[in-house]
Amino acid sequence: MMTLLDYARAACDTMMRRYAPEQLPPEGRFHYHQGVFLSGMYQTYLLTGEEKYFDYIKAWVDSVFDAEGKIKHYIHADLDDIMPGILLFPLLERTGDPFYRACLQSVYQQVLDIPRNPEGGYWHKTTLRDQMWLDGLYMAGPFCAEYGKRFNLPELQRDTVHQALLMREKTRDDKTGLLYHAWDGAGEAPWADPVTGRAPEFWGRSMGWVPVALLNELDHLAEDVPGREQVIAMAADLLRALCHFQSGDGRWYQVVDKGDRPENWLENSCSCLYVAGLCKAMRRGFLPDDYAENARRGYEGVVRSLTWEGPDIQIGNVCVGTGVGDYAFYCGRPTRANDLHGVGAFLIMCTEMHQWEAALK
Repeated sequence: MMTLLDYARAACDTMMRRYAPEQLPPEGRFHYHQGVFLSGMYQTYLLTGEEKYFDYIKAWVDSVFDAEGKIKHYIHADLDDIMPGILLFPLLERTGDPFYRACLQSVYQQVLDIPRNPEGGYWHKTTLRDQMWLDGLYMAGPFCAEYGKRFNLPELQRDTVHQALLMREKTRDDKTGLLYHAWDGAGEAPWADPVTGRAPEFWGRSMGWVPVALLNELDHLAEDVPGREQVIAMAADLLRALCHFQSGDGRWYQVVDKGDRPENWLENSCSCLYVAGLCKAMRRGFLPDDYAENARRGYEGVVRSLTWEGPDIQIGNVCVGTGVGDYAFYCGRPTRANDLHGVGAFLIMCTEMHQWEAALK
C-alpha cells in the first residue's frame, strides 16, 4: 500500500522523467504553473530529504534568471508571474548566495509596481483594470508575507492582510459562505454582475488557492499584525463552507455548488487544494479534528481516480488554466492529465496530509 510520501515521490519522479527543469511549461517563463508544482516538490524534499528534488528546483530557478538576478521572460506586475518567488527564499537560506537575494529583489520590484483599484486591491493582470481574482491571493500573498518577514517590512505584511480581507468583502456569498471567482470594481467585464461586480460562479480551483494561500501567509505574518485573526477566520470559514458541497465520491465539482447538473464534473486540483487546506488548518488548530473525515474522503476520492502508465502516475480530471466566465464556460474547459496545476496541488495535498497525520501521533 502506497503512503502519502510514496505518492508524492511518484508524482515528482514522473514529471522529472518527462521534463528537464528548464523545459517545464510554459518553457522559459517565470510563471505560477511551474511555481505551484515546484513548491509542492520543495515540500516533498523537506519531508523526504532527497536532494534530487532540491537540485531540480534550483536548476529551474537558475534557468529563468540572468546573471544579474533579473527575470528573463515574464509579464511585469502580473500576479501570476510573482508566485514562483517563494522558491527563492529556501535557495537563499541554504546557499547564502547573494545571487538569490538579487533575484528576490527583482520579484519584489514587481510587487511595488502592481496596479491597484481605488480601495488598494491588486489588479490581477495589468491589462484587467480594477479586477481582483481569488487566484491572486495565492499568486502574491505568500511571497509578500514571507518577504515582509525576512526583510522587516511590516507595511508589506499589513498590505498582504488587506488584500485578503478586501477579497473576502468583495466576493463572499453570505448564503453559502463560498467565494465568487472574481470581482470587477470597474464593472466593465462581460461576466461582472451589474450591481455587485461579482463573477457569476463559484469555480473550484479559484477557491482552492485561497485557504492554501492564507495558511501559508500565516506561517510568516507577525502575531501582532492587524487583521491576523480575521485571516484565520477567513480560511476556516471557507473550508467549513466547502465541506457542505463535498460529493459522495469525496471530491468536489468544477462548479462547486452545482454538482447535481449533468454538465458538471469532479475536478482533482480543487479537491487536492481543499484537502490540503483542511489538513493544515487542523494541524495549526484553526479547525477542529471534526473535519478529518472530510479530508480523508477527499484524499481517497483523488487517489481512486489515479491511473498509471508504467512507473508514471497519471493525475487526470484537472482543469487547464482558466479565466473568468459563466457556468457553461467552466464546465466546457478542457482537462489535461499531469497538468502542472494538478500535480502541484496533488503534491501540496500529500505533503500537508502527511504532516497533519504525523502531528496526530
